[in-house]
Amino acid sequence: MAQKPLVALVGRPNTGKSTLFNRLVGERLAVIDDIPGTTRDRIQGNCEWTGVPFIVVDTGGIEVWQPKGGRDTRPLAEGSVDFIAQIEGQALLAARDADVVLMVVDSEQGITAADEHIAQVLRENCAARAVLVVANKADNDARRDDAMEFYGLGFAQMYPVSAYHNLGIGDLLDAVVAAMGPGATPGEDDDDDDVLKIAIAGRPNVGKSSLLNRLLGEERAIVSPLAGTTRDAIDTHILWHGTPLTLIDTAGMRRRGKIERGVEKYSVLRAIRAIQRADVALLVIDALEGVTEQDQHIAGAILEARCSVVVIVNKWDALAKDAHTMPAWLDAMRDKFNFLPDAPVLFISALTGQRIHQVLEAANRVYEARSLRLPTSALNRLLREALHAHPPPRKGTRQLRIFYASQVDVDPPVFLFHVNDTRLVHFSYRRFLENRIRATWSFEGTPLVLSFRPRGGQL
Repeated sequence: MAQKPLVALVGRPNTGKSTLFNRLVGERLAVIDDIPGTTRDRIQGNCEWTGVPFIVVDTGGIEVWQPKGGRDTRPLAEGSVDFIAQIEGQALLAARDADVVLMVVDSEQGITAADEHIAQVLRENCAARAVLVVANKADNDARRDDAMEFYGLGFAQMYPVSAYHNLGIGDLLDAVVAAMGPGATPGEDDDDDDVLKIAIAGRPNVGKSSLLNRLLGEERAIVSPLAGTTRDAIDTHILWHGTPLTLIDTAGMRRRGKIERGVEKYSVLRAIRAIQRADVALLVIDALEGVTEQDQHIAGAILEARCSVVVIVNKWDALAKDAHTMPAWLDAMRDKFNFLPDAPVLFISALTGQRIHQVLEAANRVYEARSLRLPTSALNRLLREALHAHPPPRKGTRQLRIFYASQVDVDPPVFLFHVNDTRLVHFSYRRFLENRIRATWSFEGTPLVLSFRPRGGQL
């Protein structure tokens, strides 16, 4: 697929980068909070202006310790002080990858020492990139006039905007497209509906970001032993054996009673949304802690989203084991996750790379099962055999009769059964039919949807 231009938003904390990001992509993808340091990793979304599609990347605020008495004395978001160097590193990676860099500043506060530091860093590291200064929060004439001082940062183009009030955004986008050069020509946006989307889900601190980095072979996401480091769902597009894939790293999902109000609450909601738009979820389990109740809750959320699943038991290298450990784990997993659709289980170490090559292979195999379509004749032959082996139970004087079946959809597979009365369909017989289908055709890790409709006539 064609490579879209990249636009990176950088700047110090709380200048409104995430608000601007959400405005450009047209939806609330980035977590927004008044506390500096809320955004830590890079997140990205699609934007289009005058027919030109491009990708916008939001980054964490580059924090610079200011002397006592400086203008911005508000504290960073709790815990973000531990990641200052990594946040800056991620922001610089995004800037170096970008075709256009938007340095976002605060028109209300004017130039700060942190702004001057970031401007110098961009001049040293992004000399070949177009850098546009965006004076955000310029929601009145006085602030737009005051924004002229930002030309003092040494860049030729400066645009006063208010991302919150949608003021000046059109002029900014015109400048962004112009800065992309002649390669940015109008055309249709790439359609990624057919691209395999893989969400990495699980509790905090089970190694989701470490798994992402190992799969990518680079430090793409911030990794820390502190729980709750990742807050946004991060999309990363890669080629795997020539096949485009999208990996989605999600925030750790804690038990409902443990979720704090505000930023973490919305991060968990975004993790659930990421699972809902994914084709396959990698459910990461901590081998040292075993399967917890919360792991089962997350598995339930994956199943409810009708997403295919691969169970990943991480940190396998750190577990004391013998010849019986893996079989015992497999038995326990089948018992704990008996409601999951025959999910494959992989025992890996994101730290050492043990069996890491099997992860995307399993995800792709499960994805292919989502597109499997059964011939109607073969499905009805299986149905006749199932009815003969185990006739439907009676309910009073009436018995369920199934006349014929067909597969009406894929991704996930949907099967329609025509019956005499849908009220006679017991969940146990529904499960029996599903198991017979799975015993004949491989729908590994993929949910099957069985629908029943009343209809006359006999098979």
